[in-house]
Amino acid sequence: MSFRQPHPIEVRSYEILRSRVDLTPMPPLWRAVAERVIHSSADLEYAVDLVTKEEFLKSGWAALRDGAPIVTDVEMVAAGITARETMCHINDPAAARLAKAAGITRSAAAIRLSYSEVGPGAVWVVGCAPTALFELIAQKVRPSLVIGLPVGFVGAAESKEALRSSGLPQLSNYTEKGGSAVAAAACNALLYYEESGVR
Repeated sequence: MSFRQPHPIEVRSYEILRSRVDLTPMPPLWRAVAERVIHSSADLEYAVDLVTKEEFLKSGWAALRDGAPIVTDVEMVAAGITARETMCHINDPAAARLAKAAGITRSAAAIRLSYSEVGPGAVWVVGCAPTALFELIAQKVRPSLVIGLPVGFVGAAESKEALRSSGLPQLSNYTEKGGSAVAAAACNALLYYEESGVR
């Protein structure tokens, strides 16, 4: 097995963030995710803003280890997930046609197309579109994990609250902040976990 070797800048970044916030009381996977999100955003508030359960993260981590598909809402999230191929139908012409016909956003249409392809058990990573989260809930996707971290003043916090209330295994945050880089970082934390040294 080959192990990921972090760049010295990444190593130093982790040293700095650990000097500024102590996440050692967190369960291991939650800590790994929180640290990678903080590392990617330089935003220490994520230490108290992220919401999940360790059992949810274990489900997602196990699914990823076993090769579960990763589906993203936008290409920017997909670009940030560096260790695995992902699926994203946002730019599929069929998504545009479905969105127009059904009167939904292209992001919601892309979720429908992706679910018809992957079925249950995937890991879904949403970093941009609140409508993608609402569609995931409506479609009853039966995921291994939903990383729901869309950003914005219109619908982002509400979609994350709806995700938490849905009963789906999830990682989200309370506030309006989030974004593609943060969502990708959370997924990468799970993909890198065995090599992260966080236990």
